Amino acid sequence: HSFDFDPASVACTRELKRRFFADDPRWTIEQGNVLDEEFVSSLGRWDVVYSWGVLHHTGAMWRALEIAQATVEDGGVLFLSIYNDQGLQSMLWRTVKRTYNRLPASLRMPFTILVMGPREMLAFGLAAARGRPMKYIRSWTQYKRSRGMSRWHDIVDWVGGYPFEFAKPEEVFEFLQSRGFRLERLFTCAGGTGCNQYVFSREVPATKPMQLAAASGVQ
Repeated sequence: HSFDFDPASVACTRELKRRFFADDPRWTIEQGNVLDEEFVSSLGRWDVVYSWGVLHHTGAMWRALEIAQATVEDGGVLFLSIYNDQGLQSMLWRTVKRTYNRLPASLRMPFTILVMGPREMLAFGLAAARGRPMKYIRSWTQYKRSRGMSRWHDIVDWVGGYPFEFAKPEEVFEFLQSRGFRLERLFTCAGGTGCNQYVFSREVPATKPMQLAAASGVQ
């Protein structure tokens, strides 16, 4: 079952199903809000819950995580990707993103160039100094192969992607551990820009071993 708040994302998911899984009646897709607790609870509990780079864009990340974790069945798995808290740098990026969204549309492109232009010039200069200017050029011309969108689109998404929240790995760990989860895997961005990636499993209460053993299939 797939849902998203953004109608365009819902339409994209439906198109993917039409192209590749048109005859699969078990894949359901709808528009919904993860902050709508009544809606999310109506979906029931699932063996696999996947929320990759989403909850930190809701404007209420911890409430969203609280609602999302409740949908994981005992013994189920929760996949998460949450922006890393870099302290002052994260707060500065949040200011940049908030500023972009408050600007009139006519000023957003110049603002994006102002913010990212120096970075791109430095990246090209370093590539040229190493005798590899084409490597930088290919990072633009071939970017879509790895990210599914142009590099410019990704830059705009980074400068203007708001709301923007973040958390330290230990904060996410402690939040979910107190709700009966065990950390299975963790891949950090080594203190840099980007997301920390988590795999949690919900522990099975001691009173439910036979019920779990009798369960069949994956919702």
